[in-house]
Amino acid sequence: MLNKKNIFFGSSVFLVALFIIATWAYKDAKNEALSFMAKDNKELFMPDYSPRYGNADAKVFLIEFLDPECESCRRFYPQVKDILKKYEGKVQLVVRYAPFHKNSKIAIRAIEAARMQGLYWESLETLFKNQPYWGNHHNPKPELIFDYLLQLGLDMDKLRSDMKSPEITKMIEQDVADLKTLEVRGTPTFFINGKPLSSFSVNTIDSMIKSEIETLY
Repeated sequence: MLNKKNIFFGSSVFLVALFIIATWAYKDAKNEALSFMAKDNKELFMPDYSPRYGNADAKVFLIEFLDPECESCRRFYPQVKDILKKYEGKVQLVVRYAPFHKNSKIAIRAIEAARMQGLYWESLETLFKNQPYWGNHHNPKPELIFDYLLQLGLDMDKLRSDMKSPEITKMIEQDVADLKTLEVRGTPTFFINGKPLSSFSVNTIDSMIKSEIETLY
């Protein structure tokens, strides 16, 4: 009886170990595949139309799939800016959209229309700052978006017209298609030179960026 128990226990341990090894191997293979895709198909991660912040000659790219109505995106944004400042000149932020919330596309269209007037980052930060009011999940008031953007001195008639632009529609559709390809299921989701985060934290972003900088510079 004791031998049978030992055999059963040993088999169980072996199966658990095998599962853990297989999981690690899968993650490593997936990360390697994504990194390979970043080299051979940068358009999947960084299409030309995407908003970018930072040095155009940077060798490290922090790609963020965000949702203007996402509370976590709002909280992460100042920390992302701190990282960009810390590694100024070596890192470029690339914004992709993941419109998972109800009023996300309205907000995206508004900030993209503001981008046509040269006020993209100001508009994004304004909507993040006031998100608890216009994007409250229990009582959303998307009409307030236009009140907040008006304070930036934007031509609101032009903005409302530009929001209907086919180019913006195409951009959103492409971002949605790419996030499905990359299996993005929540926001914010980050990739660093095509590599997904090993764990979701600011420290992980910082350490992975530092590693890329040490390799590429």
